[in-house]
Amino acid sequence: MQWPSIYVGIDVIVNQETPHLDKVSAPSLLDLLVSLGTHDAQFHVSDLGSIFSYQPGTMVYLAGKLLHHSVPKWEKGERIALAHYMKDAVHNRFGLPRPSFTQQKDLLGKFLQT
Repeated sequence: MQWPSIYVGIDVIVNQETPHLDKVSAPSLLDLLVSLGTHDAQFHVSDLGSIFSYQPGTMVYLAGKLLHHSVPKWEKGERIALAHYMKDAVHNRFGLPRPSFTQQKDLLGKFLQT
């Protein structure tokens, strides 16, 4: 069986309030959070003073080891989140350099070229 993801870790979080910084993620990589279920939750990034809608179907890319983030108590529904991340220990184990921090040009590449 082949692993179908670029991430080495995937956590399934069900109906949990989740204030934290990621402990095992690589600091220069973006984690992927996928919101599923029937809830009306919000996604808080306290280090930025920001609150985002986090309705089912929402996907968030975040430097989870660097930015404190949370999903506080919501009013109704079931919340399922899939948290995808790259463990920093994988780089250590295989003697691989950590990727550099993502920049806008990395995400928008061809759209920024003139």
